[in-house]
Amino acid sequence: MTAKAPAMSEAQSTTRYRVEGMDCAGCATRISNAVKRVPGVEDVSVSVAAGTMTVRHQASPDVGDAVLRQLGALGGYTATPLAPRNAPTPPAAPACCAHDHHDHAAHDHGDGHHHGHATSREGAGAGGLHGHAHDHGSSTGPWWRSPRGMLTIACGLALGAAYLLGQLQPTLGHWAFTAAMLVGLVPIARRAFVSARLGTPFSIEMLMVIAAVGATIIGATEEAATVVLLFLIGELLEGVAAGRARASIQALTGLVPATALLEHEGRTTEVQAATLAVGSTILIRPGDRIAADGEILEGESAIDEAPVTGESTPRRKGRGEAVFAGTVNGDGVLRLRVTAAAEDNTIARVVRLVEEAQESKAPTERFIDRFSRYYTPAVLAVGALVAVLPPLLLGGSWGEWVYKGLAILLIGCPCALVISTPAAIAAGLSAGARRGLLMKGGAVLEGLGRIDSIALDKTGTLTEGRPRVTDLLPVEGDARALLSRAASLETGSSHPLALAILARAAAEGVEVPSATGAVALGGKGVSGQVAGEGLFLGSPAAAAERTAIPPEWTARIGALNGEGKSVSVLLVENRLAGIIAMRDEPRADAKAGLDALKAAGVRPVMLTGDNRPTAAGIGEALGLPVHAELLPQDKQRIVREMQGQGRRVAKVGDGINDAPALAAADIGIAMGGGTDVALETADAAVLHGRVMDLSRMVALSRRTMGNIRQNITIALGLKAVFLVTTILGVTGLWPAILADTGATVLVTANAMRLLRVRD
Repeated sequence: MTAKAPAMSEAQSTTRYRVEGMDCAGCATRISNAVKRVPGVEDVSVSVAAGTMTVRHQASPDVGDAVLRQLGALGGYTATPLAPRNAPTPPAAPACCAHDHHDHAAHDHGDGHHHGHATSREGAGAGGLHGHAHDHGSSTGPWWRSPRGMLTIACGLALGAAYLLGQLQPTLGHWAFTAAMLVGLVPIARRAFVSARLGTPFSIEMLMVIAAVGATIIGATEEAATVVLLFLIGELLEGVAAGRARASIQALTGLVPATALLEHEGRTTEVQAATLAVGSTILIRPGDRIAADGEILEGESAIDEAPVTGESTPRRKGRGEAVFAGTVNGDGVLRLRVTAAAEDNTIARVVRLVEEAQESKAPTERFIDRFSRYYTPAVLAVGALVAVLPPLLLGGSWGEWVYKGLAILLIGCPCALVISTPAAIAAGLSAGARRGLLMKGGAVLEGLGRIDSIALDKTGTLTEGRPRVTDLLPVEGDARALLSRAASLETGSSHPLALAILARAAAEGVEVPSATGAVALGGKGVSGQVAGEGLFLGSPAAAAERTAIPPEWTARIGALNGEGKSVSVLLVENRLAGIIAMRDEPRADAKAGLDALKAAGVRPVMLTGDNRPTAAGIGEALGLPVHAELLPQDKQRIVREMQGQGRRVAKVGDGINDAPALAAADIGIAMGGGTDVALETADAAVLHGRVMDLSRMVALSRRTMGNIRQNITIALGLKAVFLVTTILGVTGLWPAILADTGATVLVTANAMRLLRVRD
C-alpha cells in the first residue's frame, strides 16, 4: 500500500508544471535539487517520462516566480504552469433496493465499495546524483532543430574540420582539436558549474569537464574532442528515446477528434471538441470517432472500443448506455448527451493518472537513487587513486595512469544505472494504461508482482453486478408465455430483478402486452390484469398464501434457492403457471481469469456480504473458497489474518463495504464499476471490469521487474567490463564514453520493449 499524502496546511498549495528539455533521471534530480533551494518550497516531485514537475510550496505568488527563475538559471529548461485539476467526485454507491414484491434475500446488493485511501506522490529526492545539464530544448520538432541537436552537429563539424586541418598542417593539429573540443565543452562546463552551485556537484558534466581538460593537459586533444562529441551524441540519443517514451502515452490524446457536431435549437454546428460542455447534445455519424464521453440519447450502433479497451469485437450499444471518447461509431447514427468535459474524459484521465503515477518513485528506484548518491563520489575517488597511486608507489608513468584515471571517471558515470528503473517503471505504467490496467505509481506496479493471494468481492467483481434470468419453468403453457405474462406485470419497474425479466423478454423478442390495474403489494408481489386474466407475480411464500403449491414444485423452488437463485412465482387466476429463477451470474471470463491467477501462483478467495447459498453457488462454479455473510469489519479481519500468515494480499472490489479491507490489503484494486471509481479510488484499477485483467496486471508487474533486473545488469556489467579493460590498458577514453552513453541507450531501449507487450 502506498503511504498517505501528508496533510497540507492552509498556508500551502501545490503547482504542477510542464517542463520541456528533460531527458533522463539526472535531469529530474538536477531540477529537483535546484527547486528545493527556493525559499518557501516544501517538496518537489519530477517525472521525466511525463515531462512534469509538482511543487508543494507556501501559498505565495512570489514562490512560483522564484521557481521559474531558478529553472531559468539552470539553463536549457522551460516550465509552464498547468491549470489546477478539479478531481471529479466519485459517484454515489447504489442504494440497496427493496423490491415491493420479491423476496430476494438471495440477491446481493452489498458488495460495493468506494476505496477511500489516497496515494501519495513521493519526492524525487535530493542527494548527489549526477545531473545532466544539457543544452536542452523543446522535446517537440525534429531533433536537428533543437539546441542540443544543433550543438552536436556544430561539434561534429568542428571535429571534422580539425581532422582535415591536422592532415594539412600537422603542427596546428593540437590547437585545432582543442578548439573543436571547446565548441562542445564550453556549454557543458557552464552548466556543470551552474549545476554545482545549485546543489548537484557530482554531475556527469563535471566528470566530462575534468576528463576533457585532463586529457588536453596530457596531450590527448584528439581523444578529448572525440569524447566530447560522443558524449553529445549519446545525450542526443537519450533525449530522443525519452521523447518517444513520453509520446507513447500522450499519443492516446490523439484518439479524440478535434471537432464534434453540436446540436442546439434544431441546428447542427461543427465545434471544437474541447469546448463541449457537460449536458450538450452531439451527433455521431456512422464511422465517426466519438468526441466525448457520453450517454446515448437516441440510436443504436456497434461501437468499436479497441482504441480504448483493446477489445477486437465491437459492442452493440443503445439508448441509456455509456460510450467513451476515442471509440469509433459503427453502423448507426447516434445522439449523445455529453457526460464529461474534454479535460475530464476517459482518455484524458488515463493520461493524467499515468503522469501522476510516474511522479511517484518505486522502492527499487529510491534504492538506486540512494546508491548513486554515494556511487558517484566513490567513482571520483577511485579515478583519482588510479591516476595517482601507481606513479607514486610503483613508479608508473604519470601520463599513462592519469589517462586511465580519466577514463574511469567516464566509465563510472551512473547515467544508465539511474535511468534503469524509472525507464522501465514509466514504460510499464504506460503499457498498462493503454490496456485499461491503471496503477497509481511505481510502488504499486512493483507490489503487484509480489502478491501471492487475492481476495475478491462477488457482486460486480466476479459477477456482472446485475441478475439475469437463469430458469424459466412453465407449469402451463410454454416458456415464452410465462415470460410474456411476467414482463407485462414488471413493465415500468426499475428494480434489478424486474429489469432482468424485461431484458430476457427483449432478448427473446417476446411480445409484452399491457397490464391494467397493476398494484404493488408491499413485501409480497404485484398483481394486475393481462388479457382479461388476473395475474400475480411474487415470492414463493406470498404465492403459497394464495394457492397450494404442489410438493414437487416446492422442492424445485428449494433446490433453486440452494443454488443461490431468487425465485418468483407466477399465478394465473390463483393457479400455479410457472416459476422464474434469477441470479447474478459470473462474468464471462471469471473462470479463465481465476485459473490464470492460480497458474501465476496467486491464490484467490471470495469475500462477500451475500448469503451463504448464493456465495457457495458462485464459488463452486468458479472453483474458489468462499467466506460469506461478512460485514465490512469481517472482510478487513480476514485480510489481516492472511497477512499474519505471511501472505502478500491484494483486495479487489467495487463498493463501500470493501473499503476497510482495501485499506488493509497490500494492494487495493477497483474493479470497473464506472470510470470515476476506476480512476479515482484505489491503488490500482481494472478499467474494463475483466477478471482476466487481474492476471495480466500481475504479469505486467513481473515483466517490468524482470526488465529492471536486466537493465541493472546491463548498466553495471558494462561498467565492470570496461573498468577492468581500462586498468589493463586495453581500452581508453573513447570506449569509456561509449560504455556510458551506449549503456544508457541500451537500458532505455530495453525498457521501451514493455510498450510492445501484447496479451
